[in-house]
Order: sequence, then C-alpha cells, then structure tokens
Amino acid sequence: MRVSRRRVLRSLASAVALPFVPAVARAQAYPARPVRLIAPYLPGGVIDLYARLIGQVLSERLGQPFVVENRSGAGGNIGTEAALRAAPDGYTLLQISSANSWNVTLCDKLNFDFLHDVEPIASIYQAPAVLVVHPSLPVSTVPQLIAYAKANPGWINMGSGGVGSAQHVYGELFKMMAGVDMLHVPFRGGGPALTSLLAGQTPLMFDTVATSIEHIRAGKLRVLAVTSKTRMAVLPDVPAVHDFVPGFEGIGWQGLGAPRNTPSDVIMRLNREVNASLADPRLTARIADLGGTVFVSSPGDFRTFIADYTETWAKVIRFAGAKAD
Repeated sequence: MRVSRRRVLRSLASAVALPFVPAVARAQAYPARPVRLIAPYLPGGVIDLYARLIGQVLSERLGQPFVVENRSGAGGNIGTEAALRAAPDGYTLLQISSANSWNVTLCDKLNFDFLHDVEPIASIYQAPAVLVVHPSLPVSTVPQLIAYAKANPGWINMGSGGVGSAQHVYGELFKMMAGVDMLHVPFRGGGPALTSLLAGQTPLMFDTVATSIEHIRAGKLRVLAVTSKTRMAVLPDVPAVHDFVPGFEGIGWQGLGAPRNTPSDVIMRLNREVNASLADPRLTARIADLGGTVFVSSPGDFRTFIADYTETWAKVIRFAGAKAD
C-alpha cells in the first residue's frame, strides 16, 4: 500500500509532539486544588505581609486559594525546612527573602542546603529599611545616635525579628561601620519586635519601611535615615545612613520559591503569573507605597541573583563576626 508523503510527515510531527503533551496539560491544569504558601515568620512582619499580598493576587489569577501558613522559629529556618522538604508538586511554596541568603552564613548547622534545595520561581520586590527610634531616645540624627551610643556603650537595646533577620544584619553592619556597641535583642518575628519598639522597650530598630511607615507618619516613631544610598520617594526628606557612614547600604528582597525538582512547567506558569501581576499599576503602586521597587526576573536570573547576593553578604557577615545563637 502506498503512503503519501504528507501522511508520513503528519505522523512524524505527532510522534515528536507526544512527549510534551503531559507537561503542557499539567501546566494548564495547575493548580487543581489549594496551594500552601509558607511564610517562615510570625504574622505582622514584612514577610507575612508580602506573602499575603502575592497570595491574594495568585488566588485571583489562578482561581485556587493560595493559603498562607506561618511557620516561624530559628530565624526562619523551621518554615524554610518544612517547605523545602515538602513534595515537589507545586502545592507547597515558600516565601523566600534576603534572610534566607544571610542564614547560609549566619548558621553553622542547617538541615538543608538552601542554594541547592530551593527552586527559585519569581522575585517580587527590593527595598531598603529605615533606621527608626522610639521618641524617648534623645537623638534626632545619625550623628547624634553615634555620639550617644559611644557615650553609652551597650546601653541601647536594638530590636530585631530574630537572628538573621534584616533588622539584625543591618544593625550588625551599622555597629561595625560606625564603631558603636549596641545590645541586640532578637524576637521571634518582626511583629513582636515592632511592638517592643513602639512601647520603647527596645528603642531602636532597622525596620522595614512597609511595617514602620504608618507609625512614622503618626509620630509614634522617629526616622533617622534610610539604608539605601539615596533618598526614597516615599520618605523624601529622610537622609541615607550612607551620608554619615560612607559605604553603608542594606537592600532586602522577597520572592517565591519551591522545593527542588518541582516540575519546570509549574515553575514557569507561576513565574509568568507573578510577573504579569507585577506589571499591574495597582500592585506597583502598592509596593511603592510600602517603600519597595518591583523586581521582575526569570527563574534562572533569580537563581543567579540569590547566589550573588548570598556571596556578597557572606563577606560582610564573616567580617562582622555575626553568628546565630
């Protein structure tokens, strides 16, 4: 029987396409049920805030609940381990941040290798922090703070959301570069640390703009400086720490990650949805109001960024001699 050339070519094309059908079907069907998004800190902090923000956006775009689960402890390592040990099926995600990079160096013993065990999905934003004090602390500028700290070594309590948090790492960098001695007081999350700051019990903190901005506007906290090298649009009258401590800079970030070996088609689907949401002017404006800048990347570019960021801050942390308790 004679077979036409057209029929042969059609058959070959079908055979080549077959291996890709399951992946395409899986990506189109995902998610078929609720997705768990682990935020490895207590409610009330900036990690929790952004996890809920992006979780709501993804729920709306993908038609399934993205349920935020707070798994705090050990500077974010308990929740991180729980997420990275979950089934790599796309139904357990992790809100990853600069703290994960810092913990690689801060913590001598971890039950996971973050850079190896995580599948970066998509970055969300970058943002500096603010150096804020309780109004009871008799300083209004960074030079006044440095002079007061040098005159009263070890007296100022510096709160943080825990060892390895942004508040801790930026505080250690400031102590090292300004040559001052302040007592680090770690809490189990940014929320409790902020509560202590507002009560004046720990009168100083390098807090995130997102959680401090309304308290600054209400006069409950005094802002001395921002940790970027230039001023911020949301706080245009506030100088940078760099203006008084040359070279000082602290920029944090957040994004989404998944356990290693999560299917690449699921990773790419989530990356497309996150990046599409970050193009929405409403979300861009919300992030800007919280003191951040939209940070868009591919999974591969995000992985490279995390590796480079981890290496850069490892040098700072080792020089400062900071270690997890």
